[in-house]
Amino acid sequence: MENGPLSEDDLEWLDDILLKYGNDASVLDVSELDGMTTALLSGPDVIMPSQWLPGIWGGEEHLPAWASEQEFTRFTSLIFQHMNDIGERLRHAPDQFEPLFGFNEIDGKEYLVVEEWCIGYLRGVALDDWSALPESLQPALEAIALHGEDDNLSALEQMTQEAYDHSQAAIGPAALRLFQYWFAQRTDTLH
Repeated sequence: MENGPLSEDDLEWLDDILLKYGNDASVLDVSELDGMTTALLSGPDVIMPSQWLPGIWGGEEHLPAWASEQEFTRFTSLIFQHMNDIGERLRHAPDQFEPLFGFNEIDGKEYLVVEEWCIGYLRGVALDDWSALPESLQPALEAIALHGEDDNLSALEQMTQEAYDHSQAAIGPAALRLFQYWFAQRTDTLH
């Protein structure tokens, strides 16, 4: 398996596979996948691939009928490489951690799209038990949930552009704080 960040070609290939085998319950794109894997790496427990890989597709009943063994192998290898890269950044280079947000171009202007990443993050949170998250860190999770839950659409629509931009900028630092908290908890239980 290779190390380091995925190439643009690899990310595009993953996007194509997610689209090819996707369904209403599955992860839609690499931004959502990045959010999900970030949450899996950040939670209180180590979640096994046998549990989270089916979660990408919305459960066991939605697993793809892969075109070939090579396609499946490349898909899983790229995801593990991507997770290793995220994990390295979270642990050893937090200043280099950056959520893989999408972009949307409207009338020649590029807009940041954070919703898919946040939806993916919450998908990863749902595969673990985050109930012991202290109240002091709830705002960090809420900063992500603000853009990841449909219930918050009206609140987002009522925000000024400045408040909206600020809420988007808060997502990466919130994810880092959550990772650092749970990582410290897991490390303490090992000693």
